[in-house]
Amino acid sequence: MQQAISLLELNQIIKGTLEQQLAPNYWIVAEIGELKMAAQGHAYLELVEKSGNQVRAKIRANIWQYSFRTIAGRFQATTGQALKVGMKILALATVTFHELYGLSLNIKDIDPNFTLGERARIRQEIIDRLTHQGMMEMNKRFELPLVPQKVAVISSQSAAGYGDFIQQLQTNRYGYSVHHRLFQATLQGEGAAKTIIYALDQIEELSQELGFNLVVIIRGGGAQMDLDCFDDYDLAMAIAKFPIPIITGIGHERDETIADLVAHTKVKTPTAVAEFILSGFMDFEEQVLSSMRQIERYTKQILQWEDRKLIDSESKLKNISRQQLLRASETLSMKIAQIKSIASNQVNFNSYQIEKLALNLKKESISVINSQLKKIDNLERSIKNLDPASFFKKGYTRSEVLGKPIHLQEIQAGDEMITYTNKQQINSTINQISSHGK
Repeated sequence: MQQAISLLELNQIIKGTLEQQLAPNYWIVAEIGELKMAAQGHAYLELVEKSGNQVRAKIRANIWQYSFRTIAGRFQATTGQALKVGMKILALATVTFHELYGLSLNIKDIDPNFTLGERARIRQEIIDRLTHQGMMEMNKRFELPLVPQKVAVISSQSAAGYGDFIQQLQTNRYGYSVHHRLFQATLQGEGAAKTIIYALDQIEELSQELGFNLVVIIRGGGAQMDLDCFDDYDLAMAIAKFPIPIITGIGHERDETIADLVAHTKVKTPTAVAEFILSGFMDFEEQVLSSMRQIERYTKQILQWEDRKLIDSESKLKNISRQQLLRASETLSMKIAQIKSIASNQVNFNSYQIEKLALNLKKESISVINSQLKKIDNLERSIKNLDPASFFKKGYTRSEVLGKPIHLQEIQAGDEMITYTNKQQINSTINQISSHGK
């Protein structure tokens, strides 16, 4: 049976073996999973390696106070950002094993250029992915409004850039009025991209009700690595697919973020965004004024042309009027002479004509009177022939029953009948009715 050793002895063997077999230092690539600062100034880390969201390896590490000051200061000066959780680093580390605390790494140095390069690599992968999906130009397909009067602003109310933006809009020397509404978001650090996406969702929900026609995302400067949230893939997709034009004014000048690339328009600073919006107002106003000047010039030309036409017409009318008056005067003189001549001749003619007409009228009157007298005689004879008394004188009678002639009604025996003669009225009763055979 092998002789047993104590745990301390085993750990001492492990420590000695590691010191003999391992190199003094290793450059390792890892992600900072945890980072804690001790009161003495030491930094305690947990380094991890991931495959997607799965942790494949991890180890404890530390940076002692003296080294940490140098490492952290140089890293922030180069990258513009402090070491933080989630950051991928290239570290120079010594493997140590302590009998009581176990295995760990003592970090001697961190290469800030690797972190910048790694960040650039990830950034380029996202750009390539968005390009392949056709997202880079999608928000640019919308036309910017000529006069963006309802602007949704994504920023932080406490951000200096937001204050600069509002001041520039409200104090513009042209007196333009721009309606704007702030949608609060976190603009750096872990989770910032999600708050910006949430703000975009809120704007889209309220857009139909409030009529937003422009969205601006403004930040206002900061370290380069503070802008990592604007390189987020999900945020880039949300901006690209947004149904309203988006302008970014994140406040950096060295590099473009992915949010800048997929947005409709990228402007450097929040103040520049406000100036860009106001420039749209100025351009529109200049177009209106230019159109008014053109209309004014065109109107003046038309009035001048019409005025010349009116003067020409007036001159022609005066000439025509004079000529017409002269011709009318001549014509009138001729007519008067003709009338005088006709009147003179007519006097002699009318005297003879009147006598002739009087004789004809007398003859025609006598003829008409004789004709009418003959007609009156004929009518008088006809009337005498139609007089009932003339029939009675010839021996005819007229019989009635109940006031009606008997030939116009059905009579019966026993009916009272009145018979009229030339000089008598005979009342009788009908005893018998017989046909006379006709």
